[in-house]
Amino acid sequence: MTAAAHISGLRAELRDDTAFVATRTPRLTWTVADGSGGWLQAGAELSDGRETVALDGRDSALIAWPFTPLTAGEVRTVRVRARAASGAETDWSDPLRVEAGFLDDGEWVARPIGLAAPEREAQPAVVRTSFRIDRPIERALLFWTALGVAEPEVNGTAVSEDVLSPGWTSYRDRLVHETVDVTSLLREGENNLTATIAGAWYTEKYGFYVFTDRLYGTQPSFLAQLRLTYADGTTATIAATGEEWQAAGDGPVVDSGVYAGEHQDVRRIASHWTPVRVGAAALPGYENVPIPEARIAPPVRRIETVAVADVITTPSGSRILDFGQNLVGRLRIRVRGEIGDRLIVHHAEVLEDGELSLRPLRNAAATATFDLSGSDDVLESRFSFYGFRYAQLTGVDVDPADIEAVVLHTDMTRTGWFEASDPLLDRLHENVVWGMRGNFLSIPTDCPQRDERLGWTGDIQVFSPTASFLYDCNGFLTSWLRDLAHEQKHHHGSVPLVVPAALPGFGSADSATPAAWGDAATVVPTVLFERFGDRDVVAGQYTSMRDWVDAVLRDAGDSGLWAGRMQLGDWLDPAAPPDKPGQAKTDSDIVATAYLARSLRQVADAAALLGFDKDATTYGTLAERSRSAFVSEYVTPGGRMMSDAVTAYALALEFDLVTDPDLRRALGDRLAARVREGGYRIGTGFVGTPLVADALTGSGHLAAAERLLLQTECPSWLYPVTQGATTVWERWDSLLPDGTVNPGEMTSFNHYALGAVADWLHRTVAGLAPAEPGYRRLRIAPRPLTALTHATARHETPYGTASVSWRRVGGDSAEIIVTAVVPANTTAEVSVPGAPDEVGAGTHEWRYRAESAPDRPALSGLDAPLSDVIDDERAYRALLDTLAEIDPARAEAVRVDTVWGTGRTLAGALMFTPPDALARVDAAVRTATA
Repeated sequence: MTAAAHISGLRAELRDDTAFVATRTPRLTWTVADGSGGWLQAGAELSDGRETVALDGRDSALIAWPFTPLTAGEVRTVRVRARAASGAETDWSDPLRVEAGFLDDGEWVARPIGLAAPEREAQPAVVRTSFRIDRPIERALLFWTALGVAEPEVNGTAVSEDVLSPGWTSYRDRLVHETVDVTSLLREGENNLTATIAGAWYTEKYGFYVFTDRLYGTQPSFLAQLRLTYADGTTATIAATGEEWQAAGDGPVVDSGVYAGEHQDVRRIASHWTPVRVGAAALPGYENVPIPEARIAPPVRRIETVAVADVITTPSGSRILDFGQNLVGRLRIRVRGEIGDRLIVHHAEVLEDGELSLRPLRNAAATATFDLSGSDDVLESRFSFYGFRYAQLTGVDVDPADIEAVVLHTDMTRTGWFEASDPLLDRLHENVVWGMRGNFLSIPTDCPQRDERLGWTGDIQVFSPTASFLYDCNGFLTSWLRDLAHEQKHHHGSVPLVVPAALPGFGSADSATPAAWGDAATVVPTVLFERFGDRDVVAGQYTSMRDWVDAVLRDAGDSGLWAGRMQLGDWLDPAAPPDKPGQAKTDSDIVATAYLARSLRQVADAAALLGFDKDATTYGTLAERSRSAFVSEYVTPGGRMMSDAVTAYALALEFDLVTDPDLRRALGDRLAARVREGGYRIGTGFVGTPLVADALTGSGHLAAAERLLLQTECPSWLYPVTQGATTVWERWDSLLPDGTVNPGEMTSFNHYALGAVADWLHRTVAGLAPAEPGYRRLRIAPRPLTALTHATARHETPYGTASVSWRRVGGDSAEIIVTAVVPANTTAEVSVPGAPDEVGAGTHEWRYRAESAPDRPALSGLDAPLSDVIDDERAYRALLDTLAEIDPARAEAVRVDTVWGTGRTLAGALMFTPPDALARVDAAVRTATA
């Protein structure tokens, strides 16, 4: 240990953005900086100003609260110091303020209030009350929530910078309350508490096509109460929402909806005050208003602003603003117009034929409308949000310099970065980041722009490993998992396709939710444990995990297979028809049984972790039964899958369903062959995409994984980048090569699911991964790609900053230099040539000689095997370029339709080609590879 070792960070529970905690016993996490030389903690002391507690051992992440539990309203100051194995100690950390953000049992008395006589459904409103403070106060906490969303003010000042709060939860079972310290906003004498409310998710109409309806309620409601702590130490709850409040429906927000957008008339000031409605305006089945619980996830906030990048004049003569980045948020517009002038803003993600492409929005109007005051106005939607890169303003001329896009998302802490020498690859990774930002808005959504924006379980199931690297999303996903567990109880253990369950009629009533979607119940808690070391999330979700697999087992029967049911399968396989995205090459029964075996194993592992030995044995046996049944039913003795498709092989390998080494080797070889036969263009949908690169790498085919990753032809990860994408698309070809939008009904340009490959970039290309839960032990295992000269991954682990980077130096006989930073109180297992198997904390560097690329033999023109042609970039380009000179359509057909197999020759792929063209191709291939 060096004298410089010190506590660099201390936090309570899962949030960095506030001192408030949602539990009486918040867990504590601290990090040690500058602890080089293999620094390991032997023990620590913690103090809350009342007690000092000594702890032995290395544990420093999510440590159980060692003091007496917090009481409602209490504030403690916590410090920690750590002792190294050498015996030396750090200084005490800076103090951490920990505030109880929860209420005592029975303390919540606020009731839902809203407009008593609304003029229309989902009408925004303003509610208010006044109260007196007649003696000095020490502290004032506002606890509030809404059925819908709200913006409270105390004496005319907003109580926080949060937006779209309290967010979306499963309203019949769970509400989240905000806790805000408003002491500085109060004064002795008369005070006013006001809130503007709108329906947002609570009053939205959900469904598809014309089959949409409200689910939860018809009008928004507000709930709030103030707890005052007086200077003499006594407390009182005042201003609770109830009959004493007033409401008005003539405020500046005229109408607002998640899908429709928002209409504001900034001339209006709420003035027609009437007694409030008391009680929720709920629809049947949603009458229950649960007692709110304290927030555990960060709220949605304004994160940054983006200026106009370009102004485009369209073929129709309209003017469109291009912000240069597909994002989620809304515009902020500074304008002076005539009183009553109407400014309308339409939003779109892409242009088509030079105009805004609005068809992908489906039923979402996504329109912001503002009626101006005649003075200097600052306009911004308050209770709606939009997914867009482009915006078209009509009705009033506004200088683009007076317009900016405000980026919204849940205010998580960024924790992961990746960078490589290929600018296209860097842009792909940046697209993944922007896609996560836009779709981690209150809940993990599927898209932020059209009439959907739902918590699709399959999307987050595949993306959660990537998300957990890029951002500290533990609190965010833990909160969402609570809603998932609540919704299960209404579905006999089955997990709805979307959480919250806003599509009650979507799916089968007599069978379990499709595989890979319902498996979010088991996969996401497992990922949070692996990435954050959070055992409590597994404990909290264990019943949900078990109930899900039990529901599947009831549906599947006793064979170990899950077959013959409606499944979504490898959704959006690029070979599927545009409007039939479930028609994948991989049989959906293979997907279902693979996920059943995996989820059973995850439940067994969770049971073992929690000490439920009987369950661990039971579910472990069931997992082995399904694994064995999968192999018997779907894997041939020769190493072929019954669905000879990429996703089928990736599932068998990455879910460890095939354990025999020889059979795994054969499956891996066939997987690589199928990828080659497809021209190294992607052939997987939602299920296979997160697995294929790992499956190739793990079976010894890193070069094939590299070709697949760096492919720019359609479909591929980099094709959208070449088309100017700044987020990940829903479809591989959401925008077709001719510039038109995919004709499929589902065409979003901001979906994160296919960006799950970023996790492979972090773990394999750069080489940074957890070897034990929460990065207590790291794995350093970079696999340099031949086309790259360097790559780096950096991650803020619970123990501090970890990073791995590599670079090539020295030309053709390159040396590879690997540099790794291992944070204090961790160790790392290393897989680098010439490096030790294990290292401790500190900065490490290793050098080794890179393998030389094999010499490519000259190819025999038309007699060359197609596998050799596709594997030799020179031959492949010569073939296509020569054909394009002769017949561009023929060149495209050969590119798309050829099966680039080992036993087929180039001549066979060019049947019916004129002799002179064949001769030119033959010469071109021979010359290019000579």
